[in-house]
Amino acid sequence: METGGVFDSLLSGVCVVFTLGMFSTGLTDLRHMRMTRSVDSVQFLPFLTTEVNNLGWLSYGALKGDGTLIVVNAVGAVLQTLYISAYLHYCPRKRAVLLQTATLLGVLLLGYGYFGLLVPDPEARLQQLGLFCSVFTISMYLSPLADLAKVIQTKSTQCLSFSLTIATLLTSVSWSLYGFRLRDPYIMVPNFPGILTSFIRLWLFWKYPQEQDRNYRLLQT
Repeated sequence: METGGVFDSLLSGVCVVFTLGMFSTGLTDLRHMRMTRSVDSVQFLPFLTTEVNNLGWLSYGALKGDGTLIVVNAVGAVLQTLYISAYLHYCPRKRAVLLQTATLLGVLLLGYGYFGLLVPDPEARLQQLGLFCSVFTISMYLSPLADLAKVIQTKSTQCLSFSLTIATLLTSVSWSLYGFRLRDPYIMVPNFPGILTSFIRLWLFWKYPQEQDRNYRLLQT
């Protein structure tokens, strides 16, 4: 096997491992819900948006014939479905959660209908679906900016997950390299915000370490 082929295989494997590692951070929330039989301190929207993101990239991977995208996002979609099901089971207010789920799934079905019926050309469908997935992924990476502002305001990183930050950084870097190797801007570009926000989070962890968090809370009390 040529050197380039070995590198591509290794990079593909790294993307799979890092991404599934990032998705598996939700197992902590799943364990918390099962132990407490509640959804306290667990956010539902990230599960739902990640599910939609996985299904979008799964469709893109299938249309492109990319096995790495298919495997990662198929497993990711199964995990998110598990998290969503657990949340629905333990959530006392199911109506609002079901409404959010139905709304996003409705948008997803409309998207499938649009790409399947109104964009018959496979190449045009691939380009438009890639653009949709890229924009959606960028919006997901930029959505936690409000949390970063909260960290600066409170001088506390308690609302941030260090393990998720590392997982997001490694995942974003690996997919950016993967997109570069494929010369696919739809895969490469949307991961840049993930790298940027991860470095910002790491800087915040350095600036406001856990010991400082405790001291700040003592001063507040």
